[in-house]
Amino acid sequence: MAEGRFIAVVGPSGVGKDSVMTALAAADPRFALLTRVITRDPEAGGEDYIPVTEPEFLRREAAGEFVLSWRAHGLCYGVPNTVRNHLAAGQDVLANLSRGMLVEADLRFKRFCVLSLTAPDEVLAERLAGRGRESAEDIAARLRRSRFDIPAGLPIIEIDNSGPLDQTVRAIRDALQAERV
Repeated sequence: MAEGRFIAVVGPSGVGKDSVMTALAAADPRFALLTRVITRDPEAGGEDYIPVTEPEFLRREAAGEFVLSWRAHGLCYGVPNTVRNHLAAGQDVLANLSRGMLVEADLRFKRFCVLSLTAPDEVLAERLAGRGRESAEDIAARLRRSRFDIPAGLPIIEIDNSGPLDQTVRAIRDALQAERV
């Protein structure tokens, strides 16, 4: 059995990374969702994650429990070493990853690709407004930061997620199947 791929899912806020990953894993048992360790309050909601205090995170990091770790937005994020079990079992692992960690992830995983989700600004703005968590000014600021470059040389699959979710999942499965060979 071939080792699975570590698939870093990236894209701007509101593009639907968590929704796409959840739907993809539900549609195909070859995909596993990575549960990150984050120093976020357990009551914050949002994605599925393992909440820890910063001292606990630092202890785990020092003990070598993470294959990747980084800081962003005042929080610490970690990819547990247990991800290697899924990969060894042939599963492709979907991980919401910081774009600043893409090069390091490519170095750490034998089979790696970037799934870059995109959508037009008007779709992103509508989705962000629908969350009800940010002001119009906050949404405008997020949209200004929404375009980013992915480091050159990485294997990238770009998928537009402005349509129905099942259409996006189908497009991803087709693209990833073509890459699997």
